[in-house]
Amino acid sequence: MAGLGADRMLPVLPELRELFPSQGLRRGSTVAVRPTSGLGGSTSLLLCLLAAASQGGSWCAVVGLPQLGLVAAAEMGVSLDRLALVPFPGPQWTGVVATLLDGFDIVVIAAAGPVAASVRAQLAARARQRGSVLMPFTADAWEGADISLTPEKSTWHGLAWGKGRLRSRELTVCARGRGSAERPRRSTFWLPGPPVPPPEPTPRIRLSVVR
Repeated sequence: MAGLGADRMLPVLPELRELFPSQGLRRGSTVAVRPTSGLGGSTSLLLCLLAAASQGGSWCAVVGLPQLGLVAAAEMGVSLDRLALVPFPGPQWTGVVATLLDGFDIVVIAAAGPVAASVRAQLAARARQRGSVLMPFTADAWEGADISLTPEKSTWHGLAWGKGRLRSRELTVCARGRGSAERPRRSTFWLPGPPVPPPEPTPRIRLSVVR
């Protein structure tokens, strides 16, 4: 669980480290993930951000994202026994998020619409006080976020001319923020991993019968 005396950094997957000035998720910070219409990959990016931390023993909560699937989370490496889902928090969602920030290391909030500046400031202050990471998942800009992550390019691999199946996604993400994170950073990586080439076909052995 989160705590003021805990390590001030939560790990991220190696592919994501260059997006963060400190190579990880700093406790007490606000890291916004902005879905991009028509591009895809945002939910996968969100799960990747939870993967290393949950595997390392951190507790994660996702609020207001009923379409999030446990199978997809597991495929991205999230430890399900350290993941709590609150798909329908109701009109008092800010109270739910504030309570979760008291005990969870990472709290994701998918707000249904714009969030008032006062509410953003209150939740960010709660995260700083408790040493948690607040992670808004919203298409609207979350003003005041320490870092905002936005997918810029998404390419699927695996399909050939009229055959094959989607095997892997190549995703480029841009990070912008404040202070040491002001300079834009970009990283391109594979989800869930680099494509594995299909095995070479086994050569056919022709047998001839000698009479």
